Amino acid sequence: MPKPTLRPGLTHTETILVTDRLIVPEMADYFSNFAAMPPVLATAYLVAFVEWTCVRALADHLLEGEHSVGTHVDLSHTAATPTGMKATAAIELIEMSGRKLRFKVSCRDEREEIGAGFHERFVIDQARFLAKLGEKQAGR
Repeated sequence: MPKPTLRPGLTHTETILVTDRLIVPEMADYFSNFAAMPPVLATAYLVAFVEWTCVRALADHLLEGEHSVGTHVDLSHTAATPTGMKATAAIELIEMSGRKLRFKVSCRDEREEIGAGFHERFVIDQARFLAKLGEKQAGR
């Protein structure tokens, strides 16, 4: 179980600069139809940014050997953010049920709200998680 310091009300904010590496056309190496898309922050990267913000928020509240994995994302992406603009994700831990954590999320760029919603994570024992993953890979 996480440290007792982890409780609802925990907040955290992170800010990133939207670069050419975070835009939709950058994903065309794997998803070719994205090459012609507008050069704006990709929704997939917005989701990753929210996850990263939550991971950073949890860093001081997990025991050694614990990590968290994302299990659910309910996030709108309502406005485009061009390269060169900063984006900010603000999260608040609103609910805990054992190892399940639920975060309220709000994302903005320098001009407006760009997304909002909820994200759930689950606290894991990394060694046990990796052992189960190995079994899955081995077909057991």
